[in-house]
Amino acid sequence: MSDPTPSRKFLRALLVGFLLSIPIFSVWLLVYDRQSQSTEARASIAAGWGGPQVIAGPELSIPFKQTVNTTEQVNGQPVARTATIDRRLILAPNGVDAATSIAPERRSRSIYDVVIYRAQTKGRAMFQLPSDLTKLGVQPGSIQLDRAELRFGVSDARGLSGNPDVRAGGAKLALGPGGGTSLVGTGFYAPIDLTKIDPAQLAVDFSFVLRGNGSLAFAPRAGDTAWHVKSTWSTPSFGGEFLPDQRKVDSSGFDATYRIGNLALGRSLLFVEGTEEARANGSSGQGAQAAAIALVEPVDLYSQVNRATKCGFLFVGFTFLAYLLFDIIGGVRVATIEYLLAGAGLVLFFVLLLAVAEVIGFTSAYFVASAAITGLNTAYSAAVLKSWRRAAVIGAILAALYAVLYVLLSLDAYSLLIGSILLFAALAGTMYVTRRLDWAGSSAEPA
Repeated sequence: MSDPTPSRKFLRALLVGFLLSIPIFSVWLLVYDRQSQSTEARASIAAGWGGPQVIAGPELSIPFKQTVNTTEQVNGQPVARTATIDRRLILAPNGVDAATSIAPERRSRSIYDVVIYRAQTKGRAMFQLPSDLTKLGVQPGSIQLDRAELRFGVSDARGLSGNPDVRAGGAKLALGPGGGTSLVGTGFYAPIDLTKIDPAQLAVDFSFVLRGNGSLAFAPRAGDTAWHVKSTWSTPSFGGEFLPDQRKVDSSGFDATYRIGNLALGRSLLFVEGTEEARANGSSGQGAQAAAIALVEPVDLYSQVNRATKCGFLFVGFTFLAYLLFDIIGGVRVATIEYLLAGAGLVLFFVLLLAVAEVIGFTSAYFVASAAITGLNTAYSAAVLKSWRRAAVIGAILAALYAVLYVLLSLDAYSLLIGSILLFAALAGTMYVTRRLDWAGSSAEPA
C-alpha cells in the first residue's frame, strides 16, 4: 500500500483533532458541574450564618392622621364622603457618619470552603424635623410624635449577632424585629417618643454586629453620608453604584472611605409612605443604590480551569502539527490511533488540573498536572517517533505551551494579544518549513 499524500495526512490529523473536541467539551461541562456543586456546598456551609448583606438607615417613621375626601356611587348618584386614614411620614437624616470593621473567616467542609465575616458597624445620624409639614398634607396636631419609630434596614436579619445598641439623645432604646427602611424592607426598629426629645435636632447613635458572606453593601439615604470601611481581607472588589473616594489595598487588608451626598442619590429626604413620591424614592426596597464591597477569592479555581480548557485546541493543534511535520518531512509514520492517544493525554491534563486543584489549589495543581502530561506524552512520543531526540521536541513544545498558558491565565488583559502572536509565529513557522513540500504527492518539482 502506497504511503498517503501529505494532504491526506493533514486531513487525518485534522479529523482526529475534531473528534477530540467532544471530550474537551465534556471537560467544560465537568467544570460547570463541579462549580455548581461547589456553590451548593458553600451555600450549605453558610446557611444560618447570613448571606450577602445590605444595610441601610436609620430612618425616622412618624405616624399621622390624614383626612381624605372620596366620592362613591349610591343608587346611581355620586355621594361625597370624608374618611380619616393612618399615614406615616418618613424622614431621612441630614447626615450619617458610620464606620464598619469587617473580620473575615474561612469555614471548610470536605474539599469546599467559604469566606464568611462579622461586620461591626458604629455610627451617628442627625435628624431635623421641619417645622412646616402642611405641604406634605400633614395638618398641625395630626402628627403623633409619641409613636415614632427609628428604622434600620438589614437584608438578612438572621445575621444580626446579639442585640444592636441604639441610643437617642443619649438614652438607650428598646428594639423590635421587623421594620426595615424604604430601601431595605427587613431589619429592626426602635420605638421612640419624640415628645420627650427635641425633634428639631435629634442625634441617634447606633452599633450592631452583622454576620454575612460574600459581600457587604451600604444603601445611603441622608443629606450627607460618610462610610469608612476597613478589613484584613487583601483582595476586595469595590462595586455597586458608588465607589470609594479614598481607598488603600495591600497585603495587610484594605481601608476605604465613601462620601455620598443626597444630590448624587436624587431622592427626597422627607416623604409620606405609600404615595407616588414614596415609590419614586425607592420605597419597599425598589431601586436601592448602594456602595458594595465583595470579599473576592484571590484565585477562583473553577474560572481559571474553565479558561485553561478553552485553550485545549491550542495544545492539540501544536502537538499534532509537530507529529505531522515529523511524519511528512522526517519520514516517521504516525498512525491515526497514535494521534488519538497523544490527544487523549492532552485532554486528560484538564481533568487532572480540575481534580487536583480542588484539593491543593490551582497553582500547585497546574504544575503537577502539566509535569505529568508532559512526561507521559514525551515518553509515548519517543516510541511513536522512534527517537528520544524527536520526543524531546514534543516535550519542549508542551512545556512551552503550558508555560505560555500559565502566563495567559495570569495576564488576563493581554491574553488575546499573546495568543495571537503565538498563533502567528506557529503559522509562519509551519509555512516556512513546508514551503517546498509537495502536498499532492506528485513527482513534479514546485515552481
